[in-house]
Amino acid sequence: QVQLQESGGGSVQSGGSLRLSCVASGNTSSSYCMAWFRQAPGKEREGVAAILHDGSAFYADSVKGRFTVAQDNGKNTLYLQMNSLKPEDTAMYYCGASAYVPRSTWYRREQYQYWGQGTQVTVSS
Repeated sequence: QVQLQESGGGSVQSGGSLRLSCVASGNTSSSYCMAWFRQAPGKEREGVAAILHDGSAFYADSVKGRFTVAQDNGKNTLYLQMNSLKPEDTAMYYCGASAYVPRSTWYRREQYQYWGQGTQVTVSS
């Protein structure tokens, strides 16, 4: 079992930046594939970025060039640096973890077994 706790959300103006953190606790002796998802009101939860077992990073097209995902294994922490934020980035952001995720389906919610409670990001125009 792994517990995930997100932090770092907030309210910013368009063009601003935020850095989200996700701290993993519990059975962290095993390595996990980690990802950021987001869910806006009335919409499905969508994959934003992920780091898989081999260290490869993946991004949704909508955030490429603006968001950067990184992992600090020593601190069991996953980060999401978000720059040039837009109003359409407004959502609840969730951290997900899985023992294994195929590269081709990193963005699918059902691939992840563990979830945090989420942190709200609001971008105003």
